[in-house]
Amino acid sequence: MPHYLPPLYPILDAARFLSAPDPLAAMARFAEELLRGGATLIQYRNKSSNGRDLLSHARELRRITSGRAKFIINDRTDICLAANCDGVHLGQEDLSPMAARSILDSALPNASGKKPTWWIGFSTHNLQQVAEADLLPVDYIAVGPVFSTGSKANPDPVIGLEGVRQARRLTSKPLVAIGGITRENCRQVIEAGANSVAVIADLVESPTTATEQFFSILR
Repeated sequence: MPHYLPPLYPILDAARFLSAPDPLAAMARFAEELLRGGATLIQYRNKSSNGRDLLSHARELRRITSGRAKFIINDRTDICLAANCDGVHLGQEDLSPMAARSILDSALPNASGKKPTWWIGFSTHNLQQVAEADLLPVDYIAVGPVFSTGSKANPDPVIGLEGVRQARRLTSKPLVAIGGITRENCRQVIEAGANSVAVIADLVESPTTATEQFFSILR
């Protein structure tokens, strides 16, 4: 289990950068700005690039975040290993947490001779899934969408703040709330029982300033 899950969990969504003249350079700048604002954990999410590009992106973002922030890759346990990420975030349709844990724990020690401590996060969208996730070898549980969101083409039903409260009662694992969370509503989400809020859209326009403001609100 993570020793510390920061109150802000920024997600770098490649979909917002792939139309740029140099997508990787744009993502690298964005990651740097998040770090400048105080981010200590960043997830890289890419649902459309091929494996070669995804690995290239992940390795560069790992280089930028190394020694500065935990770096989590969405979906891909193989990319997590190949890019030396700190962990993987899995969805309901991805490789099971049990299989991911087995793969990661069987990996060879790194160059320093140490076995990495991998983080595995797992997305849930209703209370039954939260209860099931509580029994799985995961380090944190994501739950949502809390509010309506435009980050997914076919989002799951909104659970609201009451859904966060009910999820909190079902697990003692760290709880990451996601979906439509902004600087205006994030405090309510933490007060409902989340340990951390995952944010995509409200960081895009001014990453450093937004990150600083989120931490100011959430601390």
